[in-house]
Amino acid sequence: MSEDEQPQIYLISPPDFDLMEFPTRLAAVLDSQEIACVRLALATHDEDRLCRAADALREVTHARDVALVIDRHILLAERLGLDGVHLEDGARSVRKARKALGPDAVIGSYCAASRHEGMNAGEAGCDYISFGPVTETALVDGEVADTELFEWWSQMIELPVVAEGGLDPNIIALLAPVTDFFGIGDEIWREDDAVEALKRLTFAFNG
Repeated sequence: MSEDEQPQIYLISPPDFDLMEFPTRLAAVLDSQEIACVRLALATHDEDRLCRAADALREVTHARDVALVIDRHILLAERLGLDGVHLEDGARSVRKARKALGPDAVIGSYCAASRHEGMNAGEAGCDYISFGPVTETALVDGEVADTELFEWWSQMIELPVVAEGGLDPNIIALLAPVTDFFGIGDEIWREDDAVEALKRLTFAFNG
């Protein structure tokens, strides 16, 4: 990322949400700022629920020309006409996903805090790497993706990188010069006014 560019917003859905309510909240956020991509990140493995959620969110995102990817489910991404898949196993499934979804699909890979895994996933053909959490969170027991990792990646690797997990204005201001995307999810959805919460976070893009 060049010095005069700002990071883009990569929205992550809650792990569970009301299908009657959440699409309206999502639409309001998409209408409030420019969003690069939305990730459907439901915790459930229930195929019917995943399909209904994907259909509901796709209607919102595609009407606004925003890409929609789904966590893990390569076959559902293809069947439901989504823009791609976000993998959670580093480099291991990247080639499989690319073969199944084709050259135009968006394929991302979560690599925790592993520089080595990120490089392998990039070599396997993914479109972006995601590192996180960037701060210690109650949900994740393990290594934190620190600022040094993002600094190194931005200097050495051209593949876009996403910073996610435990974001706050301070860490956003710190990472803004060295990341391409911020993966923002619970940081705004846990607030009553997600639009205002996102505005507070993106204000920190300028340090």
